[in-house]
Amino acid sequence: MAIISSKATRIQNCRSATVSNENKPDAIITNSFQQPQPSSAKRPPCSRDKLFVPSGLLPPACPRPAINACAVLCRGCQRRRQAPKAVFGLDGTYATALYTAASKSSALDPTANAITKLGALLEKDPKLVSILSAPTLTTQDKSDIVAELTKQAGASDPTVKNFLETLAENNRLGLLGGVCQKFSELIAAARGEVELKITSAQGLDNRTLNRLSNAISKSAYVGPGKTLKVTNSVNPEIVGGLVVEIGDRTIDLSVAARIAKMNKLLTDSL
Repeated sequence: MAIISSKATRIQNCRSATVSNENKPDAIITNSFQQPQPSSAKRPPCSRDKLFVPSGLLPPACPRPAINACAVLCRGCQRRRQAPKAVFGLDGTYATALYTAASKSSALDPTANAITKLGALLEKDPKLVSILSAPTLTTQDKSDIVAELTKQAGASDPTVKNFLETLAENNRLGLLGGVCQKFSELIAAARGEVELKITSAQGLDNRTLNRLSNAISKSAYVGPGKTLKVTNSVNPEIVGGLVVEIGDRTIDLSVAARIAKMNKLLTDSL
């Protein structure tokens, strides 16, 4: 009987507590299933918080700000790894893949130097282009070519060698010249460079080129924060004047173009 009486007393106490809790706001009702509230005391700083919280400030009690900051940093790294512009064609696809691989391995500068050397080598030796495009190359021939190209490029990073091996395996060594050109465009875009090509009937001195570069850099053809990469080519067929190419824009100020317009006007009037 004593045991039954004790149980009845405990049940009555539980009912009384339930009734009293029903008359209280939910915010102050506590039970054993509630999570403990965080303490108002400052927690000691963590070394990981230094990556996200300036010195002198209390580190966040919740890791969410740190996670958000890390996500922002990751998105920034992802954008830096992506190609700065779109280049088209099969050679453009390979150039974009090379840029992404070099960016991920933090080897953009040495890769750019190696690709520049390979591009100059192909321009200097047209026979090499025909050899690379030959469909009769054996596996050993391709291996020897890749080894020689890697040596000529002076690539210290394995990215270039791996890329050349990929071209050889896919029978795409003949695209190397186009890949070098498209990769140079990607590097120039990443560095904020705009190619300025000036064609004249005779070679221009540095003073004239600098004056033209300064004038064009202030025009609407060059965006803010861009730098001009000036090259001068000679073409006697334009007779005189200049042909200015800025990126994908062309301004024909040559004497040959003026003569052609005059001839067209005379022909249309007859």
